[in-house]
Formats: sequence, structure tokens, C-alpha cells
Amino acid sequence: MSEDQFIKYLKYEKRFSALTVQAYENDLRQFVLYLKNTGFNKGAGDAGDKAIRSWIVDMLEEGYSTRSINRKISTLKSFYRFLQRKGSIQKNPMDKIVSPKVSKKLPYFVDQKDMDKLLSAPEFGNDFEGLRNRAIIETFYQTGIRLSELTGLESRRVNLNSGSILVLGKRNKERMIPISNSLKGILKEYAEKKRTVLEGEDEQYFFLTSKGKKLYPKLVYRVINNYLQMVTTIEKKSPHVLRHSFATHMLNNGADLNAIKELLGHANLAATQVYTHNTFEKLKSIYNQAHPRA
Repeated sequence: MSEDQFIKYLKYEKRFSALTVQAYENDLRQFVLYLKNTGFNKGAGDAGDKAIRSWIVDMLEEGYSTRSINRKISTLKSFYRFLQRKGSIQKNPMDKIVSPKVSKKLPYFVDQKDMDKLLSAPEFGNDFEGLRNRAIIETFYQTGIRLSELTGLESRRVNLNSGSILVLGKRNKERMIPISNSLKGILKEYAEKKRTVLEGEDEQYFFLTSKGKKLYPKLVYRVINNYLQMVTTIEKKSPHVLRHSFATHMLNNGADLNAIKELLGHANLAATQVYTHNTFEKLKSIYNQAHPRA
């Protein structure tokens, strides 16, 4: 089936991450299921623009967000481009598809004073889990790395002597991120405790569970949520919020946008520029409070 060939192409030629491939596969499976339920008995490769447009309308009526729908449209665009390159189809049905407009949402972030309050508090403790949890939060906030980059961070890529970590990002792109002396100290303390408590356990990954296994996303989410709810009432309390906080606070304190782009591992500047909106909102708030005619 063309769908199976496409998934293999993403896995072995494009070398996308397992999570990304899973997202593509889920979107395609959902489209195929819709086609079957509406009486279209051929594969997704034979569907035309009318069937695709009908699926989009159906999702809108079901209450899917435009962001989710656009991700699924992006999956189909990649799928039909793949079929076109193979010569399986002559015309690309996605050429006639217009994506719904997405209303721009500003990223959630934690106020700098709240992060200072959290990271200066003694709630973490000095046992293995306490030191690890503090190291996790400080690493997210001081480097801006993604969840998958943190859970997949190998011990050999953490260089406490030079003060850097080598991160494997999206599409297997590596980037070097400098770390501060304070973060070096926090990571060193955690690493020493890990060697004492988990002696003989798998040392491939830097961050481990209390059982010596590689961290899993659900655990990290739980850790971040538990600590962020101590200092903030923002709706979302996830690892990505700490990444947003890193970028916003860097920008607010005068960092160059291009430097932030490189640290975050963004492919283009447009993805980084969303943080300028937060900075502008802060400036507007200060102006409204301080100017006598505001």
C-alpha cells in the first residue's frame, strides 16, 4: 500500500523521529478511515480534492482546532508529494486545498520573578529525585531544549569541564549549547548522586528514573507540573512552557534574536519571532503604567 511505503520513507530515508512518524501515521490512518466510512473503497492515494475537502469540513464540524487540521493537511501534502515523485499520481489533489487560517496564540511563559522564586526555594530536597528534578527544571529553563532532547540526552554529550551540552535535535541535527556555572554545579551534584544511588545502572542517558531507566515524557510532565503550580496560575504547565520562558526572558534581557534562534534549534527566524510579541506586550504594559498620557 502507498501509505505503508510513505511511512517507511519517513522512517528510513527522511529519518524522522519515532514520535513524528507516529503523528504522520495517525493522520493518514484517520483519513483512510474517513474514506472507508464515506463509501470510498480505494486507497488514500486515489482520493481527489473533493474527498479531502469533505474530510476537512467534517473535522471542522467535529470541533477540531484549525491547528490540528492544518497539521493533518500538512501530512497529506507530504504524502501526495511522495506519490507524485514516485510517479504514482500525475496531479496533486492538494494543489486545490486551502488551509484554514490559524489564529495566532502567544506562547505561555512563566514570569521571571516566579522562576526566581521557584529555583531559590528549598522544596527540591537533597535526595536523588530532588536533585534530579531541580536539574531537569534548571536545564529546561537555562538552555531552552525540547522535551525529547532532554530525555534523549546522553551522558557522553554533557561536558561539565567545558560547560556545554551537545543536543540532538529535530531531524538529527546537533547543536552545542553553553551552560552557566550555576547549571554546571547543579548537573554535577545530580551526576554524583546518580553514581552513588544508581551504581551499576545504565549510564547511557544523563537523566534517569529512580530505577535507573531512561526518563519517559509522562514523568517529566508530572515533575514540571508539580513544581510550576507552586508559583504560577498559568493554564499550561509543561516542559515547553519552560522553553518559552527561556526564550522570552532572554529576549527581554537584551539577547539577539538570531542567537536565541540558534540556541532553540529553530530552522528559520520566523519560528523565533513569535517571542517578540511577548516582549512587545511587556513594553506596552510598562508604557501604559508609566506614561502620564497613556
